[in-house]
Amino acid sequence: MRDRLNLTLPVELIGRINELADRKKLPRSAIVEAAVSSFLSPDHSDVREAAFARRLDRLSRQVQRMERDLGVTAETLALFVRFWLSITPPLPPEAQAAAQAKGRERFDGFVETLGKRLQKGQSFLREIPEDVEGN
Repeated sequence: MRDRLNLTLPVELIGRINELADRKKLPRSAIVEAAVSSFLSPDHSDVREAAFARRLDRLSRQVQRMERDLGVTAETLALFVRFWLSITPPLPPEAQAAAQAKGRERFDGFVETLGKRLQKGQSFLREIPEDVEGN
């Protein structure tokens, strides 16, 4: 069932409707009907806004995890450096060359172990429970 509606529109808008009707070979009423229907129906902007909100929520959670992981990493490094500086006695000059060689050997082993863990997808940060706060 259809009902008649008379309305007035600005001349430039009517011109645009006429141009579109001629180009698409459609009656003007079909174009106006489609435009009004689109305006009154839930549009894509609502759907898009909901998708953006979900994406922003997900990004917020990711940033929170990154902040937590960065805090844990910084605290771990700080504790290690403090511990290492506290317990490592100074070496006499004649023992420094051997200590440096041993240090390079240990560092190479560390890098190798780190590489293997990362290659397997293992992460120290994943071993820490989520509810531990990084301050």
